[in-house]
Amino acid sequence: MKALVDVLQQSPVLLVAIAVLLGLMVGSFLNVVVHRVPKMMERQWRAEHAEMNGQETPPAERFNLVVPRSKCPACGHGITALENIPLVSYLVLGGKCSACKARISPRYPIVEGLTAALSGYIAWRFGLGLVTLGALLFTWSMIALAFIDLDTFYLPDDITLPLLWAGLLFNLGGVFTDLQSAVIGAIGGYLVLWSVFWIFKFATGKEGMGYGDFKLLAAIGAWLGWKMLPQVILLSSLVGAVIGISLIVLARHGRNVPIPFGPYLAVAGLIALLYGDAINKHYLALF
Repeated sequence: MKALVDVLQQSPVLLVAIAVLLGLMVGSFLNVVVHRVPKMMERQWRAEHAEMNGQETPPAERFNLVVPRSKCPACGHGITALENIPLVSYLVLGGKCSACKARISPRYPIVEGLTAALSGYIAWRFGLGLVTLGALLFTWSMIALAFIDLDTFYLPDDITLPLLWAGLLFNLGGVFTDLQSAVIGAIGGYLVLWSVFWIFKFATGKEGMGYGDFKLLAAIGAWLGWKMLPQVILLSSLVGAVIGISLIVLARHGRNVPIPFGPYLAVAGLIALLYGDAINKHYLALF
């Protein structure tokens, strides 16, 4: 084991290559998470609702992140191992199901490629160590949450809450910030968006965001510390404004059609993870 660690420390290229391959595999798994976690949540809600109303629910087919096997949504063709190789299978199949030739969503290779690219970059930037391990876990979670929110307008507690506790756990040893800053970041992240939510609701009578957004910003604060929160909030707001205006102008996206805020928080969190210290130093230098 020590010999492997020594080799990886002396060969950044090998470390990056391993991180990219790992990212491809994790990206394939994240596609499963993005697709199945909302369906698992829906099943759980229905079961709880039926139980509260004294209704009996028929036994459902087992459904989790492992079973049943992935299949084509158009024809039900079971995806074989050779058809499930990250990126490669999509390119070989021409983006179509091997059985019915229905188009496969480009989101699958996008998630795999994005996860691989960011994983490789993180390994190159931080090297071998706990920082890289934590940064990878943080990044993979951000990708999963962003795409789930894009699809469903939900940020599941099953991801946001463990992510928050994991951030505090890593910062017990000061991996990204000191524990005090992490705790204040978690509390502050939640309260900031909670306050915005209620101010907006009292002013307009409408809900401007979901509770999942509070928890996501709290998780980001737990990982990166309270000093990163103003940057994350500003960056997410700028990205959201640019994309929102572009959708309205170019894609004729109705102004009353909601846009999920989670992906913008995730993007801002990743920027703060990778460049937050440099951005803060540059910003403070202006004053």
